[in-house]
Amino acid sequence: MQPASEEDAKTHAVGIDLGTTYSCVGVYKDGEVQIIANDQGNRTTPSYVAWTEQERLLGDAAKNQVASNPTNTVFDAKRLIGRRFDDPIVQADLKLWPFRVVSDGTKDDKPLIEVLYQNVVKKYHPEEISSMILTKMKTTAEVKDAVITVPAYFNDAQRQATKDA
Repeated sequence: MQPASEEDAKTHAVGIDLGTTYSCVGVYKDGEVQIIANDQGNRTTPSYVAWTEQERLLGDAAKNQVASNPTNTVFDAKRLIGRRFDDPIVQADLKLWPFRVVSDGTKDDKPLIEVLYQNVVKKYHPEEISSMILTKMKTTAEVKDAVITVPAYFNDAQRQATKDA
């Protein structure tokens, strides 16, 4: 079995697994799914987004600098999708993350992730973080359309939030 290539992704159906910790993109070819390697040669990409003073980093580059930039490196964003800020699961997770999560202050009480980028506080919904990761995965495959997986336990709000991403 040969690994899938970007050229395969342009001519075959692809699927993206947006994972909580890692994501991957595969192409259906010759009766089986083959995973496409990312720009680092890895078949999985960390679901991390980070902001330095100069740039936004995605995937391996973001994860590789988490120790030196923990408050501006976001991971596990999928755990926030479709949830309210006051959800007990969100409140428990807040104690584990080095980055800041706040309420959007609306009646929907959606969580916002705060980072510092170029000396400005930026706030992102978890769907926006997921969108950044999906864009990275789409770039890996060089595709226009893709199938995105969600866990079976996701509720309707979480499914819709993933679609929005």
